[in-house]
Amino acid sequence: MLIEDQQLLFYQRCDRRAFLDVYGDRTLKEPPSDFLLKLIADSVTYRKTIIADRIYSQPKYPPQDWEAGMQATLELMRQGVDYIYRGVLLYHSHSSDSAYGDRSFFDQLPEQVSYLSRPDLLVKKPGASQFGDWLYIPQDIRLGKRPKLDYQIVAVFHGEILAAIQGVMPEEVVLLLRDRGAYSVDLKQRLPQMREIVQDYLTLIKNAQEPDIFISRQKCSLCQWYTNCHDIAKSQKNICLLPGITPIRQTRLNSLNLTSVESLAQTQPEILQTYPEFDNGVAVQVIRQAESVWKNQAILKQNIDDIINVKLSTKTSHKYLPDPFWLQSPVELYFDIEAQPDLNLDYLHGVLVVDRRSQREKFYPLLAETTADEQIAWEHFLTLVWRYPIAPIFHFCDYEAKTISRLAKLYQTPSYLWRPLIKRLVDVHYQIVETVTLPVESYALKSIARWMGFEWRDAKANGAQCVCWYEEWLKTGDRTLLDAIVRYNEDDCRATYHVRRWLADFIQSQSVGAEVNFL
Repeated sequence: MLIEDQQLLFYQRCDRRAFLDVYGDRTLKEPPSDFLLKLIADSVTYRKTIIADRIYSQPKYPPQDWEAGMQATLELMRQGVDYIYRGVLLYHSHSSDSAYGDRSFFDQLPEQVSYLSRPDLLVKKPGASQFGDWLYIPQDIRLGKRPKLDYQIVAVFHGEILAAIQGVMPEEVVLLLRDRGAYSVDLKQRLPQMREIVQDYLTLIKNAQEPDIFISRQKCSLCQWYTNCHDIAKSQKNICLLPGITPIRQTRLNSLNLTSVESLAQTQPEILQTYPEFDNGVAVQVIRQAESVWKNQAILKQNIDDIINVKLSTKTSHKYLPDPFWLQSPVELYFDIEAQPDLNLDYLHGVLVVDRRSQREKFYPLLAETTADEQIAWEHFLTLVWRYPIAPIFHFCDYEAKTISRLAKLYQTPSYLWRPLIKRLVDVHYQIVETVTLPVESYALKSIARWMGFEWRDAKANGAQCVCWYEEWLKTGDRTLLDAIVRYNEDDCRATYHVRRWLADFIQSQSVGAEVNFL
């Protein structure tokens, strides 16, 4: 059996993914998405920028021939070169390879396993090892800005194998992070954790028992097994697809034999409220969510009279309007931004103008075609929204509000041009989650709008894909890529409009006898 550093990285993120990578049907594994390929390419580029100012040696060996790679790396270590780039560390437990003898952690495990690690850099330091009066420490180059725990564990795994090879534990293991620079991992804290993870992973692979499914939209979105896992979860009507169900909550529900949406929907809140995972109103929320999915219907969270007669705070925030959000305005604006995170660039301000006076709808794509045009797009946005000085500006989630503040400060926009806009913003996502429970898998715009009957013209388009398209546009000048982004952005604006109208109609349908003027 061969255990690789990449396997341990994936295992920490999802034990099921680690299992499927070994035992799964490869025909069910999707090809990598454009965004995943971009992340991989960005990581390679960043790695090259880090090593560009170092004089390094790299072992030469046939592809995938790890034994040859190990021997080539050992030769460089014996020579005492200062930097070894992408060296191969291969250790066979219960063999005579260890410079530790039988003291290596890997030799203390019962299984005879080979361990493979490929740190980005092996850096020579003064010290004593089997090679002479020097030793090596591993350094991993990571595109991320934070020293994530899974990165730290893999770096310590490098160090453990290196200790078995050179006869001494490296004095430190290091992550080279974007923006933050060098981060020294706390070996005293992380070494026991790494050893426990290795043992747990070995148990998983040895037992060959498929782990339960847990779908996490954020963590699973880039996984090539996602569609396979999601299809299984959907066929099982698995409770992990309910918003609000975390791994620890799912474990608790399983222990109570509440494993189906139907059984959870019919549970009394008092049964769950005694457990800390479901206190502070969580029990009511997850049961209501299960009921909504089970019955495939929307459920009001509040009494309809309380919603209609709500008295808003005198302190205005971007989540509220001076009047109830469902009331008709002569002109309404629906706003969505596309951004390029790597460049810290907000390159498209999409605004859908709904003018009920003329019965017209018009979409304005205020676009920065180059990175230098961000300020121009921002100023065009300001000009447009001030054509309608009292029109509410509907958006979905809080990115647009944060971006208005950021761009205003960046480009020193006078306060009278942007601060009043914050008071005109209405977060449709906030209005939805505060008002109604929906039979959806998440409260993201796509999930909500599709349940309400809206469809995007490009079914596979999403924010991550737009990041790839815009990067490719900057490289190639292919206008069709910009057109695809604008089309997707317009659909996002129209989806927000669709959701807002649905919510107003739903409240009206529930308000028998209420004297309120709805849309």
